[in-house]
Amino acid sequence: MPTLPAKAAPAAASSNSSFFRSFHTPHLLWGRPITVGQGVFHLLLLACLTPWVTPPLALALGLVLAQTIGNPFVAQTKAFTPRLLQFSVVGLGFGMNAHAAVQAGQEGILLTVGSIFGTLVLGFFAGKWLGLGRHVVHLISCGTAICGGSAIAAIGPVLGAEDDALSVSLGTVFVLNAVALFAFPPIGHALHLSQQQFGLWCAIAIHDTSSVVGAAAAYGSQALEVATTVKLARALWIIPVAFGTAMVFKQKEAKITIPYFILGFIAAMVFNTYAPAYVPAAKALGPFMVRLAKAGLTLTLFFIGAGLSVSVVRSVGGRPYVLGMLLWLTVSIVSLCVICQAEHP
Repeated sequence: MPTLPAKAAPAAASSNSSFFRSFHTPHLLWGRPITVGQGVFHLLLLACLTPWVTPPLALALGLVLAQTIGNPFVAQTKAFTPRLLQFSVVGLGFGMNAHAAVQAGQEGILLTVGSIFGTLVLGFFAGKWLGLGRHVVHLISCGTAICGGSAIAAIGPVLGAEDDALSVSLGTVFVLNAVALFAFPPIGHALHLSQQQFGLWCAIAIHDTSSVVGAAAAYGSQALEVATTVKLARALWIIPVAFGTAMVFKQKEAKITIPYFILGFIAAMVFNTYAPAYVPAAKALGPFMVRLAKAGLTLTLFFIGAGLSVSVVRSVGGRPYVLGMLLWLTVSIVSLCVICQAEHP
């Protein structure tokens, strides 16, 4: 195939090695320029749509891509990921029962409230001890306390945070999310946690909804139902925390972002619970939407992994990781102890 002038390679593949340059040299394929790196990306994308690639494996494939040849579509995946995650969450609602979800939400409400406020308070004092800026501390604390990157993206504009603070906070949370997705299911099996226990633990202790759902899905269907319900109820705390942030940081004209997609999840769950009794055809819609949602979640985790390049990980620095690890481990251990104690008083 004819070779076109080479474009600049991504940071992850900026080596002078001709091997890495070859991945980013465009060639004409059916009259259109395409690089080998773009071809690899599309092949991995298609693989993630097959039944053999699980959400954790999709994240791993994305991480490998990011650390080797780089993500050739960084801007596109970054913009598309939040929308795909929201669609996936709504789709999962078609596989859940409203009555069971309400019960799961009620069981997790006290632990949710306690962990949110405990994390914010601990983050404040730990951040001062580490000498980090107030904005970075508050963003990492909110990301750990509520729902990871979604909380950071919502609280950042309210806080008036600069891009550097947002990047550091998001990088910290995304790296810990990747660790949690792989670590939690084996820990759950080793401790012989029930489906209910593991789902609740995931929702409390893992930052992002994508990793919560991925870890819970790997553990079992009941764990997935509990984890998704409790996590989305937890995500609604973005609103009061955002208002509190505006008052504490004296941001009078701040715009509060409301996670409306949660309403879509509730509507899908109500439809799945009541519609089949009146519309028999609705029974077939639920499983179809859940399959689409799980495929969307797998792609979401692939995109997230593909965005975690070496440069992103290194740009965070040491102290934000220390803060993130301290908060994450504290929430994980304390919530696990509370959950196990409640099951075996």
